[in-house]
Amino acid sequence: MLLRIRSRDGLERLEVDDPQATVAQLKALIQSRLQIPVQSQTLSAHQNLLLAKTRDDLARFTDMSAPHAPLSSLGIGHGSMVYVHYEGERSVARPAAFSPAGSFGRKMTMDDLIARQMRVGRQEAPHCELVSFDRDAANAFQHYVNETLAFAVKRGGFMYGTVSEEGKVEVDFIYEPPQQGTEENLLFLRDPDEERLVEAIAVGLGMRRVGLIFSQTVSQDKKDYTLSNREVLQAVEYHAETGLKEWVTAVVKLEVNEDGGADVHFEAFQMSDMCIRLWKEGWFETEIGEDADPKLSMMKKDVMVGVKDTREVDSDFFLVVVKISDHQGPLSTTFPIENRNVPVTTRALKNHLDRTKSLPFVKRISDFHLLLLLARFLDISADVPALAECVSKQETVPDGYKLLIESVASSS
Repeated sequence: MLLRIRSRDGLERLEVDDPQATVAQLKALIQSRLQIPVQSQTLSAHQNLLLAKTRDDLARFTDMSAPHAPLSSLGIGHGSMVYVHYEGERSVARPAAFSPAGSFGRKMTMDDLIARQMRVGRQEAPHCELVSFDRDAANAFQHYVNETLAFAVKRGGFMYGTVSEEGKVEVDFIYEPPQQGTEENLLFLRDPDEERLVEAIAVGLGMRRVGLIFSQTVSQDKKDYTLSNREVLQAVEYHAETGLKEWVTAVVKLEVNEDGGADVHFEAFQMSDMCIRLWKEGWFETEIGEDADPKLSMMKKDVMVGVKDTREVDSDFFLVVVKISDHQGPLSTTFPIENRNVPVTTRALKNHLDRTKSLPFVKRISDFHLLLLLARFLDISADVPALAECVSKQETVPDGYKLLIESVASSS
C-alpha cells in the first residue's frame, strides 16, 4: 500500500509492502527511506500534530503510540495520510530534474532568485502573547452557531478589545457584519456606514478592532486541514488590512469528545509574517477551483518550502498558534445581536430597559449591541463616542442622553 507522509518538510510518499505492517515497522521504514530516526518520530493520523510546539503538546497524540498495533486496526490503509513530527534536521532528497542554485553552468532567472527569498517555514513565536475572550461575548457567538445554526453554515465577526504593551489581546465584544454563510464559504457584506458607527463606539470605549472570528461547519470537521485555503485567504486579508501585528484569527468548531459527544472548541492563530508578506505582494492565487485541495494554498510563482521549489503550500505553514484564556469584561451581552435572523428594533430596546429597571442607567446600556442600535439615532462624531465613554468609565449618563434613549425606546 502507498501511504502519504506529511511532515514539516511537506508531503512525501512511502510504499509499504506488508498490508499487515505495524506502527513499529512503519517507523522503521520512515527511518530507512526518509532519514528520520525512529527515536525522534511522533506519528498521528491527526493534522494538528504538526502544530505541536512542546513535549506536552506531543504527548496528547497517542493514537499511533502502540508499536505493535497493526496499521489496519488504526484505520490506516492505501492512500492514508500519516503525520510525522520529528526533532532535529534532515536532508530531503531533491527531485532528479532539479539543479541546485549556484551549480556550475546553470543560469538563474530573476524568478529563481525571488523564489529563494520567499522561503516558507514555520514561525515559532506569535506576536500575540495571549488572547483572552470575554466570557459573555464568546458564549453569545458560540451559542448562536451551535444552537441556531447547528454548525451547518459558517458565521463570522470582527473582535474588538485592547492590546497590552506585552502583546496580550483582550476581546470584549464581537461585531457581526451583514453576511452570507454556506458550508464552505463565508462572505461578509460589509456596510461602511454601520462600520463607522462601530468604530465610533469602539473609540469611546477605548477599544479597537483586534481580530477575526468565524465558525467552521460540521462537514469541515471531516476534512484534512486546520484552516482551508479559502479561510487562509480571508484571514490574511483582514490581518494585512489592519496592520496590527498582534491581530488574532479565532476559529470555533465542534470536536468529538472521549464519550462520543460533541464539544464546542475555540482555537486561535496568527498568520505568519511570511504569509502577510506573500499576501501584500500578490503571491497568492485567489481564484480557487472546485476540485482544488482545500489544505493547500496556491502561489502564482514558486516559493521555497524546505529545499523544494513549489507553488503548493500546506496552509499549516502559515499558522502560528496563540494561547487562549478568558475574562469577565466591562460589557454585558444580553441585548439582541445585529444582522442575525431577526432584525433588531426599538421594541428590543424598550424590552431591555424594562427588564433592567433595577440597575443604574449606565449599567443598563453597557452593551455594545445596544449602543450600536442607539448610534443610529445619535451624532456619530460627538454623541456616539461621548455616550460610549460614559459606559467605559461607568459614569453617570447625562439627563439629555437618558431622555433621548427613553424617547427612542417609547417610539416602538
